[in-house]
Amino acid sequence: MHAVEQVGTRAEMQRLGERLAPLLRAGDLVLLTGDLGAGKTTLTQGIGAGLGVRGPITSPTFVIARVHPSQVGGPPLVHVDAYRLGSIAEVDDLDLDAGLDEAVTVVEWVEGLVEGLSANRLQVHIVRPHGGPAGPDGDPDQSADEPEDVPRQVSVEGVGARWQGVELPDAAQLPASGAGA
Repeated sequence: MHAVEQVGTRAEMQRLGERLAPLLRAGDLVLLTGDLGAGKTTLTQGIGAGLGVRGPITSPTFVIARVHPSQVGGPPLVHVDAYRLGSIAEVDDLDLDAGLDEAVTVVEWVEGLVEGLSANRLQVHIVRPHGGPAGPDGDPDQSADEPEDVPRQVSVEGVGARWQGVELPDAAQLPASGAGA
């Protein structure tokens, strides 16, 4: 699988997550990369809605990982934020591989840390435009003046035999909202 999507709003990012959800099953690893504020957690909220898990899904930055049980008899969602992890040893301490087969595991901020957990994974890279007025710390990407809905480019790539021949469904092929696998 390889798809590139233009996502214009927060709602569209969540909808993309809902489109991905029916493709996911227990044992799947989804790796999310992108800058701060790119939409990784928003995409995960859509995946969670599509999987029918208990929420709310918020960034697990300070707790590192959260488990969201299924409300519809499907696999739970394990949502991991690796932002504060500095080494593969710290990732190993989380024992993510212990429950990998029973859950859909979504990991944010993964670059160089968790790719080795599975030869089969879905890699999602989110790019948002940079620039505009500077925020309070001088960073133009942290500006309060930046509109909430900034277009993003989302690249979805399946790695490994699990994703051979799998295609991302069109938005029109899905139910109206929140009804996934």
